[in-house]
Amino acid sequence: MGEEGPDVLQALDADAVRRWAAAGVRALDADREAIDSINVYPVADGDTGTNLLHTMRSALDALVGDPADAVGTAVSALAKGAVAGARGNSGVILSQVLRGLAESWEGTRTVSGAALRGALRRADELATAAVAKPVAGTVLSVLAAAADAAEECPSDLLDDVARAAVKAATQALADTPRQLAVLAERGVVDAGGRGLLLLLDALAMVVSERLDSDVEHDLTPISAPRTALVHESSGFEYEVMYLLDGLADEQVLRERLARLGDSVVVAGDGHGLWSVHVHCDDVGAAIEVGVENGRPHRITVTRFAAQRAQFARDRAVVAIVAGEDAAELFRAEGASVLMLADGREPAVGDLVDVLAETGAAQVVVLPNDIGLADLVSQAAERDGRDVVVVPTASPVQGLAALAVHDPTRRSGDDVVAMAEAAAATRRGELVIAQREAITWVGRCQPGDALGMIDGEVVLIEPSPADLVAAACRLVDRMLDGGGELVTVFAGTDAPAGLDEELGRHLRLSHPEAELTGYAGGQPGTVALIGVE
Repeated sequence: MGEEGPDVLQALDADAVRRWAAAGVRALDADREAIDSINVYPVADGDTGTNLLHTMRSALDALVGDPADAVGTAVSALAKGAVAGARGNSGVILSQVLRGLAESWEGTRTVSGAALRGALRRADELATAAVAKPVAGTVLSVLAAAADAAEECPSDLLDDVARAAVKAATQALADTPRQLAVLAERGVVDAGGRGLLLLLDALAMVVSERLDSDVEHDLTPISAPRTALVHESSGFEYEVMYLLDGLADEQVLRERLARLGDSVVVAGDGHGLWSVHVHCDDVGAAIEVGVENGRPHRITVTRFAAQRAQFARDRAVVAIVAGEDAAELFRAEGASVLMLADGREPAVGDLVDVLAETGAAQVVVLPNDIGLADLVSQAAERDGRDVVVVPTASPVQGLAALAVHDPTRRSGDDVVAMAEAAAATRRGELVIAQREAITWVGRCQPGDALGMIDGEVVLIEPSPADLVAAACRLVDRMLDGGGELVTVFAGTDAPAGLDEELGRHLRLSHPEAELTGYAGGQPGTVALIGVE
């Protein structure tokens, strides 16, 4: 240990906390599947990585919406977001790690190595206290080792303290199979401890301005002596979680829940909100204990075995699409597709078949047409699974929604994000008129090009129509309200080179806008246009 280099942070501020939270989310996202695969304690339900990622993402979302300019208020926002969005045993414990930092740094604008030392110890205390029956060989052991090493670090430099914590956490994680028999039997380290190590390393990377992690990413099974005395959790059938307001005594609640099951964690945000977690057989009793001790809300119940047996995955996206080229694009983005043959409306049974083929417990449907809402509702009733419709009126809105889809995020949050992305995308369409009609901008004749924005005709290009000129005029009208990204699906009536001509036009008239063009193949359409 020595003097810090010029690029190493001398103190942690609010901006550094934001970078750390974002880096932590990226690290957990990259390692999520690997962490899920080694999740064997307390229940081998393969979701620890997913739960940690969801919890940390909830924390980051809370910070993004908070104008905190001091490290104390920034970490407080993280803690509140983590408690409110905690998922699973590991997520609730993570919320207490963040709460410990927040309590230690309350009222502080920046923190040094000495302050990090104290904060890790407080995080260790709160996380351990939140668990009714702490077990060695879990994330708590990794956290305690990091806190001990930080306390014993002879340097007060922020980088030195952070690196000492990471080094000790790395060794403690490697030791977990020697403390917990089920880990040794399966040849893995503790999944929650692995997630915590990634977050500590992300902090050290931000402090030292490093781009590369010091953490080994190989999670292949290890060999460890089977000398531990602790064995895995009893096989309770349900996981019960809820948020609780008005809790008078958290220890009483922990004790009451511990009589019903195990993996009991009761964790607060320091501002009156508590997250409660228990594995048990009597769901009603677990909720009743909450009612007797406060005001429970956002209750979730998961039946471990049944959930895994019924569905192959949690969530899927189904897009209803016209045009083979557009269908291939949606498939490439991870969606299952129901093709509209020659533009005809599909039968309810067709959609039911696609919903069933996803094998998912919940399906998000992108109808990409305002006229298909009833069909989706009928299919959902017949299929019986949880079907959520994101109201997309065009494939350009569907693609925008799919771009922000995140299956690891809380279902409601994910659907809201997708709906917001779709709503933020203005939709345009250029078609050839098939008959004489009166529009808002005058009378059209067969063969005229009609430009529409959000379903209303805004321009007419008389026949014989210059389709490229009409498309350019339509894009100009759409960009009058602002926009940075223009997406174009070329239909079957599009002239050759339409997207190249539009790109040339935008470079001259709207250089701030970026164009992405696709062969959509929609029958009877010149172009579908989206502006974000």
